Order: sequence, then structure tokens, then C-alpha cells
Amino acid sequence: MVHRLSRQEARRISVRAQRLDAARPAVLLELLRCLGLVQVDLTAAVAPSAGLVCWSRLGSSFALADLDVLVADRSMVEFRGVLRPAEDIALFRAGMRDWPGTEPLRDWQVYQRDWVEANDACRRDILQTLQSEGPLPARELPDTCSVPWRSSGWTNDRNVVRLLDFLEQRGEVAVSSREGRERLWDLAGRVYRDGPVVPAEEAGPQRDRRRLASLGIARGNGPECPAEPLDVGDAGELAVVDGVRGMWRVDPEQLGQPFRGRAALLSPLDRLAADRKRIAEIFEFDYQLEMYKPVARRRWGYYALPILYGDRLVGKLDAVADRRAGVLRINAIHEDVQFTTAMRTAIDREIRDLARWLRLHIEDER
Repeated sequence: MVHRLSRQEARRISVRAQRLDAARPAVLLELLRCLGLVQVDLTAAVAPSAGLVCWSRLGSSFALADLDVLVADRSMVEFRGVLRPAEDIALFRAGMRDWPGTEPLRDWQVYQRDWVEANDACRRDILQTLQSEGPLPARELPDTCSVPWRSSGWTNDRNVVRLLDFLEQRGEVAVSSREGRERLWDLAGRVYRDGPVVPAEEAGPQRDRRRLASLGIARGNGPECPAEPLDVGDAGELAVVDGVRGMWRVDPEQLGQPFRGRAALLSPLDRLAADRKRIAEIFEFDYQLEMYKPVARRRWGYYALPILYGDRLVGKLDAVADRRAGVLRINAIHEDVQFTTAMRTAIDREIRDLARWLRLHIEDER
């Protein structure tokens, strides 16, 4: 069976799956289990992304310290740059065991495998240091690599950082916590809960099903992503969306559910908006994170927050949290559609709640 959905139905499925409808969640850990993950990004032009994602759903009753508590008690763990429910690590253990992948390996996988093998002495030095002294930041771990890491990017010659990334993927080390912007590393056995290895042939489909449950609707196939795919394989059921080319996969449990929307301000890395192609197709929303663009080329601002109203992404909020001055500075609100009085009222309410959460006064420079 192939479900035929309007764009509005597809949007509502997406919004409801991401817990951004009017029925706000009440318990942080339950919310995070529904979302599946939150990306760790410490850019604090407004607030760190993981905090913004939680605030968008829970409101100003949420405190960043609440998220820290879940990390400290190992209810949530960081893996490959995202926070995940600790129990989900069981679904990655088979991939850790098979790192860098199953045969036939691609050229880049062979290069990574050979580089780690060439630096096995450094690997053992790091594990021994963590065993006796961990958790530690990368800068306090020994660099005894005999073959330096070569890259055209920022990781060039950053041997310990790169080796830790690979050892994390192998399940040998894990991020224990963070001090400011620094990750503290430890042996994975001290961070991850013990549990059975879910076979790879079961783990992949389980991850796909969980991903679809958190997204509501997604493509079956998509571009390769390093930390978390955007596609969901064969999970769910086939669907077409009116006016959008190609096939989708939809979570059947989310079909035909009632919908009541609200206004929300989203992190640029929020899972509702992170797949730019998906929001262009379903939400007809044009968005890019412009922090890496020269100022003159920015249309919406350094860290503009997508604005959700009901089942539509309707604009962008250009705001900056100036903590030294104690203000949330509103530079602009870009309206993709003309705001009604009701929309303006609801969006202004969210801006006030954001300022309350940040404990800042609003300075409106529009």
C-alpha cells in the first residue's frame, strides 16, 4: 500500500513526531527518547543547540543543568557529536566491532584502518593513560604517532584528536563529559552501559525505525552522513506527497492523528529543519545557516532561528544573546509569509519566553 499525503499532512506528521505541536512534553528524558538524539554544537550566539532544542519543546521551565544531569548519570551519552539515550548504544556495538566497515571497504576506510594500525603504539599509550588517569581532554593525552594524520582540512596533523575519533567509532573510548568546549575522554567501558551486542542485521533496521518514528516522514534513501543518516531505509510504509517528486517512507502510527499547532523558535540544527532538502520539499522553506558566510552575503543573520507556526515554517529570527550586556538583541524578524496579528502575538510570546529562559532582557533593534 502506498499512502497519498498532501504537503500539509506531511508537515503535520513531521511537526507532531518532533514534539513541536501544541501538546508540549513534560519530562526531559522521555522527550529525548522520542527525539532519538540532539546534536552537540556549542555555538552560543543564542544558546547551545542541544539546549535550544529542549527549550523549543519544554519552554522556560527547562534548565540547561537538567541536560547536564542526564549526561552525568549516563542516561544520555555523547557518541559521534550527538547526545543519544544510553540504551541506544547497543544498536551501534556491532558497527564498532566491525570498524571501519564490512568488506569490500572503500578507499577512505582502508586509509583510516591502515593509519590506525600504523599508530597502534600511540593507541595503546592513550588507552593506558586513560586507564590510569582518565577522564582527560585530548591535549593531555600522549601523541606518540609514528605516522601523522594528513588532511586538507582542520584535522591535519591533529593526530590525537583524529585517533580518538576512530577509537570512539571502534568502541574503545567515549566522551565522558565536557568542560566548557572540551571533550573529556575515558575508556568506553566506564561510560557506556553493559549490554548485549545487537547483530548488525537487526541493529540497522532498528535504528531506521527509531529514526522514522522521530521524523514521522523521510526519504528511504539519501546522501551519506557521518553521524546520523537522513534516510530511513525500508522502515515504515511507502508514501507519496502531492507536489513532491519521488517516494517517501511514513510512520504508519502517525497517520490520521489530530493536530493542533503552536509557535516555536528552532535551533538551526533542530531535526525538524536540519535536512534542508526535506524542508524545501515539504515545508517549501528556504534556509541556510549563515554563520560561515561573509557578513555581506548573509540574508537572515549569523545564527537565524527558523520560526515554526502551526505546520508551517514561516520566517527567521535574527537574534543574538549579549550576555555581557544582559540582553537578547533582536536584529530582525524575516517574514517568509505576511504575519497575521495572531502569528505576531504567538511569536512574540515565544521570544519573551526565550529571553526569560536565558535570563536576559529584550533589546529590539528592528
